[in-house]
Amino acid sequence: MPLVRERRHQEPLTLSIPPPLYNRTITGDPSPASFSSSSTSPDSSPVEPLNDLEKLTVLGQGSGGTVYKTRHRKTKTLYALKVLRSNLNIITLEADILKRIESSFIVKCYAVFVNSSDLCFVMELMEKGSLHDALLGGHVFSELMISSLAYRVLQGLRYLQEMRIVHGDIKPSNLLINEKGEVKIADFGASRIIAGGDYVSNGTCVYMNPERLDQEKWGFGEVGFAGDVWSSGVVVLECYLGKYPLTKVGGKPDWAALICAICCNEKVEIPVSGSPEIGGFVDRCLETDWRKRGTVEELLHPFVKNRL
Repeated sequence: MPLVRERRHQEPLTLSIPPPLYNRTITGDPSPASFSSSSTSPDSSPVEPLNDLEKLTVLGQGSGGTVYKTRHRKTKTLYALKVLRSNLNIITLEADILKRIESSFIVKCYAVFVNSSDLCFVMELMEKGSLHDALLGGHVFSELMISSLAYRVLQGLRYLQEMRIVHGDIKPSNLLINEKGEVKIADFGASRIIAGGDYVSNGTCVYMNPERLDQEKWGFGEVGFAGDVWSSGVVVLECYLGKYPLTKVGGKPDWAALICAICCNEKVEIPVSGSPEIGGFVDRCLETDWRKRGTVEELLHPFVKNRL
């Protein structure tokens, strides 16, 4: 569920330089597990029961729910509380996905509670808001900052691919920033656990890939993972340009314009001020044919490796 965050004044934005690469071994069966109505988390929950949390302010609000900044009454630890009032069949799948994720590149879920018809997620608080907030605030991103951001997103996607999870909605409002300047992937409302190649995304249209919008031409296969790469490339280019990159300046991204911009074979041009590294990175992400598009493993090298 995309959430519209309130625009607010922010402190100067900083993005941390990424840590060294690491290898992680996945064990166990990655197939979907049943969802329990009791509070759950990958580890023991620091919040039990839910009324341990005191609501402080609203961080974001959408048609399906609300995100609150909360404080634990006993420990004074701050958390984000995401309360969803939507199709329980869909959001219980999100809960199931969040239960199995444990990565420093993904916003942590500490517990899930069922509260009457709601699902309540106790989440890691990302104090600096979203990348969308930063773009709205007119922040200027250097290539060093963008490469750091790209590194963290790609590491998160690599972890998800090992878990056979397609995020399906990579976009600035789903990339959150903590007080250390670390960017992490959030919001798994459009995500799916896949077996084989079947995947259909319900993500945000302007960040969708050509194969999602023109299935008759491009067909399927393991296109979900390639779709996350496409969306990451759009985000990187948006950070560099300071605006959504696939439509003209001031133009409204209506459906017809989006179809043309996303599905046509024209290459998106990086301004001459951009380095060959960022230009090559975006080219590999925004390859129209998903079979020729760069993989996460490939993209973790030319643009981001040189910035470590």
